[in-house]
Amino acid sequence: MADVKKIATRDSYGNALAECGAEYPNLVVLDADLANATKTLTFKKAFPDRHIDCGIAEANMTGVAAGLATCGKIPFISSFAMFAAGRNFEQVRNSIGYPHLNVKIGATHAGITVGEDGASHQCLEDIALMRTIPGMTVIVPSDDVEAKAAVRAAIEYQGPVFLRFGRAAVPVINDRPDYKFEMGKGVLLREGKDVTIIATGITVSSALEAADMLAADGISAEVINIHTIKPLDEEIIIASAKKTGKVVTAEEHSVIGGLGSAVCDCLSMHCPTPVYKIGMQDIFGESGTAAALVEKYGLDGKGVYASVKKFVS
Repeated sequence: MADVKKIATRDSYGNALAECGAEYPNLVVLDADLANATKTLTFKKAFPDRHIDCGIAEANMTGVAAGLATCGKIPFISSFAMFAAGRNFEQVRNSIGYPHLNVKIGATHAGITVGEDGASHQCLEDIALMRTIPGMTVIVPSDDVEAKAAVRAAIEYQGPVFLRFGRAAVPVINDRPDYKFEMGKGVLLREGKDVTIIATGITVSSALEAADMLAADGISAEVINIHTIKPLDEEIIIASAKKTGKVVTAEEHSVIGGLGSAVCDCLSMHCPTPVYKIGMQDIFGESGTAAALVEKYGLDGKGVYASVKKFVS
């Protein structure tokens, strides 16, 4: 997909905030000394009086945002996923989740595509953590178009939302006139009859590539984009599982507690189906280029293809 336009979803996040700033005067953006990296600097330049740099103090930033939410503001807190969800879990749970406040969490630099920063900064547990908080919406956009739409949807939604963005540029796959983002609704990207590939985030484009390769082998793969992991679109998952009888999930996250676990929870209750989970297999990441790591851990198109073919066979 070298000829496909690529944009990092962290850039999309910053651009979307700036675009929505004039439309939503109550929108306030908080950052933990990472405005340049999280791209909230774009919002700061446009609306300097509504951007608050809280310094390297994520817990305090969360408390400030909670207070702003009680005053009618729509605060976004921004930091790397490792800090926004990991270091900050207790504050998110108790200051945002428990009182169900209207705070949005923009978590950038998620997954192994943080690359050279290494395992300490490659958050592979954030989806699992945020899923466990009652009432928390969890969104993982697949590209620039979806990321911008997700930010706007989060602003318009009343309640806490966790949005996961990446550092590396990824293919733009939703740039079409009929694209529509609907929170909590999966998107059927390709129909198939032999196996279902359910993907989120950067692995959606990988799943589409894999489906093309599988088709050349006579395997018809259905591809579903689950951008909202919580609440999960159980209807589209169950319908596809009933049709194909085999399900593969793909995510740039641990296979424990993420999309794969959410899908298994759904199917074990409503439609018991064999499931294979593609993702980080109970391991930490490592330092390397984003492209090399995605390939090594089987999250690119060839890797997804190989895993699905083996599972189907």
